Amino acid sequence: MTYSIVARDPSTGELGVAVQSHYFATGSVVTWAEPGVGAVATQAMAEISYGPLGLDLMRAGKSAPDALRALLAADDASATRQVAMVDASGRVATHTGDKCIADAGHLTGDGWSVQANMMRRDTVWAAMATAYEAAEGDLADRLLAALDAAEAEGGDIRGKQSASLLIVPATGARWDTTIDVRVDDHPEPLPELRRLVAMRKAYLSAQDGPAMGDNPELAFWMGMALGIGGQVDEAMPLLRKAYAADEGWAELLRRLPVAGLFPDDPDLLDRLTR
Repeated sequence: MTYSIVARDPSTGELGVAVQSHYFATGSVVTWAEPGVGAVATQAMAEISYGPLGLDLMRAGKSAPDALRALLAADDASATRQVAMVDASGRVATHTGDKCIADAGHLTGDGWSVQANMMRRDTVWAAMATAYEAAEGDLADRLLAALDAAEAEGGDIRGKQSASLLIVPATGARWDTTIDVRVDDHPEPLPELRRLVAMRKAYLSAQDGPAMGDNPELAFWMGMALGIGGQVDEAMPLLRKAYAADEGWAELLRRLPVAGLFPDDPDLLDRLTR
């Protein structure tokens, strides 16, 4: 019912997992990752606990193969599971139970695994592997390329509904994420996932542009920062974009000095809210 990929970026140490399925909110089930620990995809007749328990075991020092073996040994229904893990050292483990619904299978490589079940064709996971290894760009770009290749190869035999992409940094707190976006129910989940990933990247790079679309959020905060720095002429086009979307943005700016987020400078505030 799902195709997914887990991977570690060898150049940055980032860990990621991405998925598409004909299942509502697949990201709430399949995708798990933790900085400096690993990433997990749990699917087929999915047992959600493989996600948090797999991370627990890898955090405690077990490799991905050892962690997966331990969980499978304790699972009477392991034949119905499909699970993939990659740890912070890039070691990979994958299991496709012999009772997973056809077509089902997986392929692994250096720091990555692709896996799929309930597919239209048994060539889906090979197409994912080829696309991931050939793709350029950052980890998110390569994960998305693998998902697109799966869909182009026929994808889920039932169609498409939801998708998710989760990337965490090489180090950080357990809850830190770089990208964590989900499409829970959409007729075209992969294009929508790409749109959300692009928007998240725009926030990370603090650049207003096409990826932001009509969203005034980044334009407002960038304009405010430029205004504080005395670059009023550069700030105004961005702030006007926000004000055109909703006059509440101008009122928000007027409230920021009291919160300590803007200088107590009535003249500057007046110039920026005209």
